[in-house]
This record gives sequence, structure tokens and C-alpha cells, in this order.
Amino acid sequence: MTRRKLLIGGGVAVGISVLGAAGRDDASRLWWRLPGNHKPRKEGEVDDERARWVAASSANWRRADRPADYRIDRVVIHVTQGSFSSALKVFQDPGHGAAAHYVVGKDGHVAQMIRELDVAYHAGNRGWNERSVGVEHEGFVDRPGDFTPAMYAASARLVAGICGRYDIPVDREHIVGHSEVPDADHTDPGRHWDWDRYLRLVRRESRRGGRA
Repeated sequence: MTRRKLLIGGGVAVGISVLGAAGRDDASRLWWRLPGNHKPRKEGEVDDERARWVAASSANWRRADRPADYRIDRVVIHVTQGSFSSALKVFQDPGHGAAAHYVVGKDGHVAQMIRELDVAYHAGNRGWNERSVGVEHEGFVDRPGDFTPAMYAASARLVAGICGRYDIPVDREHIVGHSEVPDADHTDPGRHWDWDRYLRLVRRESRRGGRA
């Protein structure tokens, strides 16, 4: 067994045991957190070609290298409790402390605010933030009319693409509501969200190859 040290942040040395694949994985994750080691990014680049880029505040997410450092195996469905434009504004506010990767409007428009490779603060649970992609939907949980056919269709195409990119099964274990996240204090998407209809649409888009 060998040991080596990586300097993290302000010169703090962390010892790492190099023990085969597991040790290399731990070391690579720590390397990613070293100052100056950032995966090249293109400003305005999106993961789904149908989405419009609107950057969230950097205070509401953190850089990562998913799925290399954290496996993505869940999609979390949210409802904004407000309008499409207000959700974008709130996620651009550094004082808000939270944001999702995507926002889907009633008219089917999709905004991407955080890259899928990065960790968004959307689920209220650190482990779930690291493993999931968050998708917000315009509207209110107690207004079923807010969940329009255009919204369901656009969201289904988006989520089918996400599931295809990361080999996520299209089922209720892997596509979940915010209320189902452990320790969550939210109720969205609520009882008016039609899960049967939604999963049928996602599966149909998956068969069509719903990737961007």
C-alpha cells in the first residue's frame, strides 16, 4: 500500500491510500476539486438541443464531472409554484440557494440553467443532488390546468433524452417527484401530476430515440 498527498483548497494536505481501482477513483475525485482543474466549457452550451441556455447563479450549483465523479441515476420532477419567468429570475438570484438544471414552460419551451455534468442544488438532499437531474415545471401544484399537453410533451422529450444519455430506467423508481426525495419538505409535483400519462410519453419518446 502506498500513500500520497493532494493539496486541497488553501494548502490543506489530504492523504490518499492508493488501493487499486477504488483508490484511483477517490484520487480522481479529489483531483477534480483542486484549484485550476476545470473541464473545458463552452459558454451557452446545452445538453438538449431544444433547450435555450439561461445561466443560473453560480451560487446555486457547483462544478462537477458527472457521470465520471457521480453516477446519474435519477430524474427529479419539480413544480415551480410560479411562472416560467419567475423561476428563471429566482434561479439567477445568488441569495436563493437553489436551482434546477431545467425549467419547462406551459407552452413547451425549455430553459437549461445548469449543465447536467454539474451538481444543481434542487432536491434538498446532497446525495440526491449529486445523483440526479432536476426538471422544474411552470405552474402550481393545486392547479391541474397548469400541466398542459405542451408541457407534458416537451418534458417527456427532455427526460427521455436524459434517461438515454445515462441509461436511466424509465420507471417510477428512477423518475421521481421532489416530494419523494428523502428528507424533502416539498409536496411537488402534487396529486394533479399525471404520472401514468407522463411515463407513457417518456417511454414513447425513448422508443423514438428521444436524445438531443
